[in-house]
Amino acid sequence: MNEAAEYLGVSKLTLYGWVSARKLTFIKVGRLVKFKQDQLDKWIDLHTVKARVAV
Repeated sequence: MNEAAEYLGVSKLTLYGWVSARKLTFIKVGRLVKFKQDQLDKWIDLHTVKARVAV
């Protein structure tokens, strides 16, 4: 959780909220919550706001 929160640039509390709301893909190993880096990258790509093209 610490590494994923730092990677995404959000607090652990925010990340826990996203996991609870299932906004991110995650893996449960017992009580641990784990993330695959490629899944975090995909999530970032999906939520990237594109720049407007000046005409």
